[in-house]
Amino acid sequence: MKKLTTFILSAVFLIGGSVMVTAKKWDKTFEKSNDVISKRVNFTNRFGIVLAGDLYIPKGVKKGQRLPAIAISGPFGAVKEQASGLYAQTLAQKGFITLAFDPSYTGESKGKPRNIASPDINTEDFSAAIDFLSNQANVDPNKIGVLGICGFGGFALNAAAIDTRIKATVTSTMYDMTRVSAKGYFDTMDAKARLALKKTLNDQRTQDFKNGTYAKAEGLPQKLTDNEPQFVKDYWDYYKTPRGFHKRSINSNGNWNTTSSLSLINLPILAYSSEIETPVLLIHGEKAHSKYFSEDAFNKLTGTNKKLLIVPGANHVDLYDNSDKIPFDEIEHFYKEYLK
Repeated sequence: MKKLTTFILSAVFLIGGSVMVTAKKWDKTFEKSNDVISKRVNFTNRFGIVLAGDLYIPKGVKKGQRLPAIAISGPFGAVKEQASGLYAQTLAQKGFITLAFDPSYTGESKGKPRNIASPDINTEDFSAAIDFLSNQANVDPNKIGVLGICGFGGFALNAAAIDTRIKATVTSTMYDMTRVSAKGYFDTMDAKARLALKKTLNDQRTQDFKNGTYAKAEGLPQKLTDNEPQFVKDYWDYYKTPRGFHKRSINSNGNWNTTSSLSLINLPILAYSSEIETPVLLIHGEKAHSKYFSEDAFNKLTGTNKKLLIVPGANHVDLYDNSDKIPFDEIEHFYKEYLK
């Protein structure tokens, strides 16, 4: 396993009301590029939660030069040192300023209690990232896009439906977290099962209040029994092995709160996705168990500037870190076409 180290900070200074620090040591699950400068940053969302991110800047950017920028987050339960950071660094190598950030209540971002998700707040996290990028001296505020991986693909689409500053959106191996939470995989949860789930979660709220703690949801197993579904084995192979393990990742080393899913099961985040007028590229693996999320989301989109790209032979997790499967050239072309 790559040794995970903490950042040693060499400089601290204020930029646009946000804190930016230069990092000397590397704590990512991917190799550092010598063509990119990375800086740790903090910025605040509309709910007052301080978010932590890594800003990736192509080397050689001249003073006064303004580049297109991309805000990136996901997968659901991951941290910026994992897949989102890999995407951010790779796209920075291709000439974009990129920001990989930890969502509220997770990773190095603030917010209590820890390890909870909210369709409203997590959508806002993307808009807060746009706030930050729009105020950077080397970013063209009229050329900003978003990229969401896994569960944050759905939140990225939701952000694009409300935030007109987002000029182009990419989702990779997308989950609609509200749909899967409310209806189960492949929409197999009926009304009776949904009611039972609501009763269980609300009973847990009572116990959490009584105990003064938050019960933990079931996470990935510490060891596989070989009886798990293939997609669970795929997740395990990423989050629980040297390939993608990170100590701050919920999926690697923690648990979501059990009651975190209450807000997710009560609304659809893609209700207004048909109103997105800006370009959208949805990417999914041919063999991914989750492919139907992107296919259905694509069918709901309108206009002629929308594209669904299915990667042959790829499963859900391949698009986290497999550079032979992730279509970075197509992503680069998409952003350069629409952030120009």
